[in-house]
Amino acid sequence: MNGDATVLDPAAPTLASESWRRNDIVRWLLEDGWRTRTPEALLSELCPRLIDAGVPADRVNLSVRLLHPQVFSLVFIWQPGQPIKRLEGAYAILDEDRFRLSPLKDLSDGDGAVIRRRITGPAASLDYPILHDLAAEGFTDYLALGLPFSDGRHSAITLATRAPGGFDAAHLALIDDAAPALARVVEIMALRHTSLTLMQTYLGRQTGARVLDGQIRRGDSDVIQAVIWFCDLRGSTRLAEAMNAACFLETLNGYFDAMAGAVLDHGGEVLRYIGDAALAIFPYPAGDTEGADPAPARAAMDAARDAGARMAALNAERLAADLPPLGHGIGLHVGRVTYGNIGVQTRLEFTVIGAAANLAARVEGLCKTLDEPVVVSAAFRERHPGPWRALGRHALRGVDRPEAVYAPA
Repeated sequence: MNGDATVLDPAAPTLASESWRRNDIVRWLLEDGWRTRTPEALLSELCPRLIDAGVPADRVNLSVRLLHPQVFSLVFIWQPGQPIKRLEGAYAILDEDRFRLSPLKDLSDGDGAVIRRRITGPAASLDYPILHDLAAEGFTDYLALGLPFSDGRHSAITLATRAPGGFDAAHLALIDDAAPALARVVEIMALRHTSLTLMQTYLGRQTGARVLDGQIRRGDSDVIQAVIWFCDLRGSTRLAEAMNAACFLETLNGYFDAMAGAVLDHGGEVLRYIGDAALAIFPYPAGDTEGADPAPARAAMDAARDAGARMAALNAERLAADLPPLGHGIGLHVGRVTYGNIGVQTRLEFTVIGAAANLAARVEGLCKTLDEPVVVSAAFRERHPGPWRALGRHALRGVDRPEAVYAPA
């Protein structure tokens, strides 16, 4: 609707448009600004530099387009003396008037690289709803610039001022000069965010961050103390034989929503899915080699209770749909594991290995034998107050001596 985007006059007076080398903002972006790790850090340094350069910025909005399954963009709002606000824009916002009737919509469509609107005075043009809001807050001038990415997507930066005269030609030229360099920096951040999202989705929050930080070679590892969680779906073979592949996959996803969802919501890290089983950890703080901190065991037990409640709700839905209920088992143990990369050179997996991980799986195997949804080792019991019911000592495959196990009372 807004094809009349302002085009800057290249012949207008400028502070530093002759060469990027004479533009302190551009020089900073290319030499140091690209090192900032987050949009918040970028804005916290960029905006004061704009003000020092004479730009009367009273509000700066950075909208970063993402490649993300749920989030269309991240929006960061800077105002002097206030914490930077961070907003997530879900894809549903694309159908809302606040986006469809905004300058950001026109910039995301590529309709003009620059949109400039006077908010007050004889040249005022309030053809976007956001401009009425800014006018009510005392702003006098508004500038929006597209930040094109190499893949065709557009992020954007907007600036608003309360200065009586608004932005002058020198301010506009300085900002316009800086936009291409800013676009490159923002694209780097968007790509980093996309990489981290993919890593966290497929590897887990902590594991994905480790890989992005460079822990990528086979054999890269740390020995950590952790609560090890192993869970399994009861009767999965029978279920798989009784339904088609799509229905079985839907059943598995519902089960993992309950199990792995509880782990994630209580701060755990899901490391891998093994068919209908899952391996997860609740790590102890670095340096806690004995598992003295009560928080990981408490979080794991809270997750186990939460998972049980979610499974009960899921089974109520299944029974209402005339489907059989699902059974589950959760085994919990505490011990030292090697947390790192294993596999062949061209196909690695970041996981935990060691006797403690094996014992957690063996403890979970007793859930079926003892008809208990949750079974824990003596090492876990020592780190959680319970209450507990003793289930006796049991021989476990691959373990030298019988292991005492317990269930929640």
